[in-house]
Amino acid sequence: MTRLGETLRAYQARDPAARSRLEIFLLYPGVHATLYHRLAHFLHCHHLRFLARWVSQWSRFWTGIEIHPGARIGRRLVIDHGMGIVIGETAEVGDDCLIYHGVTLGGTGKDQGKRHPTIGNNVLISTGAKVLGPFKVGDNARIAANAVVLSEVPADATAVGIPAQIVKIGGQSTHYADEVDQTSVKSPTQERMAALDHRVEALEKLLDQCYAAGRLQNGEGHANDV
Repeated sequence: MTRLGETLRAYQARDPAARSRLEIFLLYPGVHATLYHRLAHFLHCHHLRFLARWVSQWSRFWTGIEIHPGARIGRRLVIDHGMGIVIGETAEVGDDCLIYHGVTLGGTGKDQGKRHPTIGNNVLISTGAKVLGPFKVGDNARIAANAVVLSEVPADATAVGIPAQIVKIGGQSTHYADEVDQTSVKSPTQERMAALDHRVEALEKLLDQCYAAGRLQNGEGHANDV
């Protein structure tokens, strides 16, 4: 089977809206972006850098997906919708990955050399996620929607939040979450903020009670001033 045939079958398997391989080939921007990237990467590897960037920019204009010619893309990549995806020059994406729209595989500054992430095999990166830096995202990992990943993600792990934290590894929940899946993930940051908010409310009630009992003298402050 050709690489194009593999890709079309992967789209059929992962996208319930896909009706036929012909429709996928003609109408799916993720497929077009992948095909354009193969040409751009070939030109890049043969030191035809200007032509490579020209193909890359045409692909960006046509599909809304920007993949640097230097990036390495594995087999059977599925890009769902795809608008707003950016994949940097030194990024590497393994086989059988699924990437949703708005995802960035980027760097964190102007460092030279390897500065973009390496994505393992069978990784899911959900809508709006940002993976920033030259680290590895392990095989079978899951990145939740709008997560900002700034450090390595182990294999079989689920990362959630800003900055992202590991809430599940190999089916076992970590201390950041009791139970998690791709449709009902809880942000550890939001949970901590909610706990702090409850604590502040409790302290305000305690101060109000102390004031009402006459334990605070006039001029020493009021609970509403806290």
